[in-house]
Amino acid sequence: MSTSRTHPPRPSIVNHGMKRVPISALPFPPPSHSLIHALTPDPHTPTPAAWHAIRAERPSLQRRARLLAPPTHFSYVAPCPVPFPFRIEYLEEDKEGEEEEDAEAAGKRQVAAVERWLVEREALREIPTASAAGELKREDLGHGNDGLKKYVAEKRDEERVLIGLAETGWRDCLPHLDVGDAFELLGEPSLSVPSGQGEDGDARPTPGTAGEEAVAARQELIDILSGNSILMNGEGEDVRGQWAPWSLRYSGHQFGTWAGQLGDGRAISILATPRPDDPETSYELQLKGAGRTPFSRMADGLAVLRSSIREFLCSEAMYALGIPTTRSLSLISLPKLPVERERIESACVLTRVAPSFIRIGSFEALNPPAQLSFLGGGQQQADLDALRILGEWVARRVLKLPDVNWRGDQDVDGPGDAWGTKLVLEVARRNAKMVAGWQAYGFMHGVINTDNVSILGLTIDYGPYAFMDVFDPWHICNHSDQEGRYMYKFQPGMIIYALRALLSALSPLIGAENELGGKAVSPGWADSASKEQVQEWSKRGTELVKDEMERIAEEVCAVEYGRLMHNRLGLRRTDKDDESKLARPLLSLMQDYSLDFHGTFRRLCFFKPSVASSDEGLKAFVDSVLKLTSEPNKLDTVRAQSDWSDWLRKYAARIESERNHWDGEETDVDAARERDAKGANPRFVLRQWVLEEVIKKVETDAESGKRVLAKVLQMACKPHEPWGAEDQEDDSGLDVEAKEERRYCSIGERRFLGFQCSCSS
Repeated sequence: MSTSRTHPPRPSIVNHGMKRVPISALPFPPPSHSLIHALTPDPHTPTPAAWHAIRAERPSLQRRARLLAPPTHFSYVAPCPVPFPFRIEYLEEDKEGEEEEDAEAAGKRQVAAVERWLVEREALREIPTASAAGELKREDLGHGNDGLKKYVAEKRDEERVLIGLAETGWRDCLPHLDVGDAFELLGEPSLSVPSGQGEDGDARPTPGTAGEEAVAARQELIDILSGNSILMNGEGEDVRGQWAPWSLRYSGHQFGTWAGQLGDGRAISILATPRPDDPETSYELQLKGAGRTPFSRMADGLAVLRSSIREFLCSEAMYALGIPTTRSLSLISLPKLPVERERIESACVLTRVAPSFIRIGSFEALNPPAQLSFLGGGQQQADLDALRILGEWVARRVLKLPDVNWRGDQDVDGPGDAWGTKLVLEVARRNAKMVAGWQAYGFMHGVINTDNVSILGLTIDYGPYAFMDVFDPWHICNHSDQEGRYMYKFQPGMIIYALRALLSALSPLIGAENELGGKAVSPGWADSASKEQVQEWSKRGTELVKDEMERIAEEVCAVEYGRLMHNRLGLRRTDKDDESKLARPLLSLMQDYSLDFHGTFRRLCFFKPSVASSDEGLKAFVDSVLKLTSEPNKLDTVRAQSDWSDWLRKYAARIESERNHWDGEETDVDAARERDAKGANPRFVLRQWVLEEVIKKVETDAESGKRVLAKVLQMACKPHEPWGAEDQEDDSGLDVEAKEERRYCSIGERRFLGFQCSCSS
């Protein structure tokens, strides 16, 4: 018996009859919905055309860490994954005459050598796109895409290996993207493929098997998403028709301390494209680990295979659990590109997808806390009009706030309606709902700095995260978090801390809107305001919103957590005392007896109230739960039996009290409840030991490892399935694959319980 899965058929046509197109032909959002056309770029590169010209002369501008001008929201920057510090190769003429030259002249000569070295590695040579080389007609190009051009570098052509492609992320966010024969290239997902063995059974296409267009679409996808090639358009007088990749500027509080300008130090957004069935919603494609940006500070802008695999898998696992998150698209290894961390590792580029990657720190950057200084960084002065521009665009195009009359709209005279308070409260609702999902499913983020908190309430920036094994509310998943600031128990409070930072940034604008009688502020609204006036607006804005913001965050979090816990317990009716009588006591039992958090919930799916009527049946069920302990030698079995029996009797009575809520479902209420409970409690959990094993397999042998990675991704995307023949008591008769599925669903070795990760990526 086997429970292995295969990829479903992939139709060539998506909704609305739109044909799938190569990545170079994806449609653009209209300028009003496009970040690079709505917000303010670095004045050194004000347009894609100007940026392209500078790259050919002074490419160091986009690689050199620097403070950007106060009005800036983003900077154009091209992917360029190379080791850092740069290994500059000086020519003989660069060294000639050094003894006779003064220091200034020698310095200029060295700078010129650096610029020349970087130019050779900038993607500046145009080559045909897959859409141009194929049979794609002009009318097949997406709206707004007037023909992106593809560029490669003269001296940068590193080996790039497709390691993973997330079918769920692709299907949900980019159904109009043609990935060619990429899935076939990756091979059949399998946990049992021996190391050193690639795809068998001739399932991988041999040369000539896949059509030329499919191969071209797949290769272009790999070239672009690895950072090897770039897509841009700098032609035309109208900048709204131009396009180039970019990185965001933001600041933030890190571990409670103001850190000044941070920004996308290794993230570069390369495209944004609307969903075919929802033109108002666009998705950004962002490369993580594709080289230095102006925000990299002393870092190399790269990511390692280890951390990239972790984020690739967890983004899709979180989505499958119903927790708001950024999504994964691809994982491309650069095996010949060394990266220095605690050890020398190989580089990898992750492509992640989201409607927006704007964070709370994006607002903090434009109105930073007053009178704060720090070592090792800098921070620009506030720019309150840049704050207005960002906030207005986020409120309207990202959050899509309802019931707001916007300045400039038809039939709207004057400045339009106030939006500042609504923005803050909506961000509070979204992030409260997100963190409730974290708590209900035992997810620990590890680094909830304000620059890692999404405006959209998406889980973002997967670093030293972990899912709970043995339940411990005091668990710290990040070994760099010495004080336990971001431990599991404190996560909701840390989200409120981040929301306060957002309110602090927007408070003068909110105060000014209140002074205007509920109208929006206009361009230049604070240009002539005194320092005292801004402080008064800030005080007023905080007073108006703080209490309501925190109340909403706490209430939304509590309601959503309660809803999720009801689902996990297989309950339909909501009683006010369910948390105090059932949920909290259950968690205490898990903690007291060192029980696996997810395993216990999954085991309770099989509990039937009739079991509680029999001492023998109750004892047998409790025994099955206690097998999930990590401390069998320390277990007080008699006490555990008594405590668990008491709780299960209350649970049974609670289930029985709502049988009428299941009327009309089916005659077997117990079966219906079991089905629903299984749908809320994962059989497979992305545990630390699983991640470590997958990483090791891919690092050891990419050919077999990527098939293991694909299978683990498949299990993470369908976590509630009975992997490993769950309903079968023993493993006799199971094939090798099903046995491996069963092992991957276990709690794993004791040495990995409570495993802590580092922030290094």
